Amino acid sequence: MIEFEKFKLENGLTVIVHEDHSTPLVALNILYKVGARNEDESKTGFAHLFEHLMFGGSVNIPDYDNPLQMAGGENNAFTNNDFTNYYLTIPSQNAETAFWLESDRMLSLAFTEKSLEVQRNVVVEEFKQRYLNQPYGDAWLLLRPLAYKVHPYKWATIGKELSHIETATIDDVKAFFKKYYHPSNAILSIAGDISTEKAKELTEKWFTPIPAIHFSKQILPVEPVQKEKRELVVHKAVPSGNIYKAWHCCARSDYDFYATDLLSDVLARGKSSRLYQSLVKEKKVFTEIGAYMLGDLDKSLFLIEGRLTDGIAPADAELELMKELELIKQVPAGEDELQKVKNKTESSLVFGEMNVANKALNLAYFEMLGDASLSNEQAALYNKVTANDIMEVAKKIITPENCSTLYYLSQNN
Repeated sequence: MIEFEKFKLENGLTVIVHEDHSTPLVALNILYKVGARNEDESKTGFAHLFEHLMFGGSVNIPDYDNPLQMAGGENNAFTNNDFTNYYLTIPSQNAETAFWLESDRMLSLAFTEKSLEVQRNVVVEEFKQRYLNQPYGDAWLLLRPLAYKVHPYKWATIGKELSHIETATIDDVKAFFKKYYHPSNAILSIAGDISTEKAKELTEKWFTPIPAIHFSKQILPVEPVQKEKRELVVHKAVPSGNIYKAWHCCARSDYDFYATDLLSDVLARGKSSRLYQSLVKEKKVFTEIGAYMLGDLDKSLFLIEGRLTDGIAPADAELELMKELELIKQVPAGEDELQKVKNKTESSLVFGEMNVANKALNLAYFEMLGDASLSNEQAALYNKVTANDIMEVAKKIITPENCSTLYYLSQNN
């Protein structure tokens, strides 16, 4: 149970405070409600580019990392399709340094051609190394536009194509910052060795001067129901073939999320799971296999991906996979099988709340979903799921017409 207090500044900044005096550390987490889903299709990759630009210094603090490190702190950030998150931990006696740094770059990030050029080059290299020049790296660049035809989930966080980052201008990034990086589009969560009163005092001192900006919620296009099987076959210079199958499923805030998530665990969480035992250990048609759902804010994807065993035809491996999926649609998971995955999930939730940085992130994330208190309800919601719930959600989503399949094959296949 994470106890917290929540308040909002006049400029629209939502603030959540959790006291935890077990260690002399304070974590600050700022979640900006902007991800790849908010980008213009002709200018993708900007949310991720901005994650890098935010460390390029502000008008008042040219080097963000130096004062933080001198105060004993450390930081990082990440971007996905739904939001961008910045977090740091710092010794509690230096907590004000964190408030100073985060408020300053929200108010007055420096925009220079030099900073843009440096960070643009970093992102371009990341695009090339992780997505273009790495085996299977471009799988998501191929799979997303196969599964999505309208919704901006059809491009990856890194961007739709490299040229969008290469041609980004200083005016482009200024406009992006002005639109999304302001108090009413952010959630600040503070966890650790600090009193609620002190956290509120420092928040008001450093963030209240940031002016409010009127922000209209963006209306995103709704992805139509998929009514036909989609397939894409590519041959690449990879050691073994992969099969990626994606089915449209519920959004993160939907009731079906918990049953869908546990469905993925029953199928492929660990070496005792159904797909591993049947398709890897016994039939040996795959050397590895995984199942997961993305858990996006809007209607998401449920995925299975498997690495083909050498010499096994993709059609034969896929046939065996579909037999297992049909089985889980007809026969409920056993009591022990279901309890096992519930126990693993609850354990992950508990361990995820053992440090202040994770607690700060969880509070901000669930506040974005609707209410920070949802972070305390997750274990109970998973435990409410029945074997019949899992079977019904499998029937609902695992259908041929709802599936997009990427056959990512070796050039030898």
